[in-house]
Amino acid sequence: ALALALMRLSRLKPFRAFAIGYIELFRGLPALITLLFVGFGLPIAFSGFRIPGGVLGRGSVGLALVAGAYMAETIRAGIEAVPKGQTEAARSLGMSQTRTMFTIILPQAFRIIIPPLTNELVLLIKDTSLFFILGSTPGTKELTKFARDFMNAERNATPLTVVAILYLLITLPLTYLVRRLERSAAKAR
Repeated sequence: ALALALMRLSRLKPFRAFAIGYIELFRGLPALITLLFVGFGLPIAFSGFRIPGGVLGRGSVGLALVAGAYMAETIRAGIEAVPKGQTEAARSLGMSQTRTMFTIILPQAFRIIIPPLTNELVLLIKDTSLFFILGSTPGTKELTKFARDFMNAERNATPLTVVAILYLLITLPLTYLVRRLERSAAKAR
């Protein structure tokens, strides 16, 4: 995501065009479509092409493509939020553009974007529930698929309720952390 954000801000047109194309493509497609393409489309288009790790591997690659696009835009916005005077001051001190970016701009940008990046993490965790569409192998059933299969077999919604509670147990502490980070970032400004 950081590399994409820097490419998006690059003065070099090929880098910028690639980053814009990637970001717009994967932000524009629903995560489910990306997962289906990675899980089923790539093996059909390139016969014999397999992503190692089964369902988990294919799902992780699909979600990484989507999350990378969203996070790249968040990082880009954070970099652009740092006052231009910071860059000008560093350059007047003789710092290179690369050194300025990595020692002056990015630390300030990351302070700004920690809350939205944490929100992205929460969304990413919830999006793992989409892995069920890729199928499963013994021992790798995604929680939602496991609960759905059990619910269909037993005609009982309890497993789905348990899965919902498990997702809440994972995401609520992260949401609380986001709120705290937002408050501390607001105080620091």
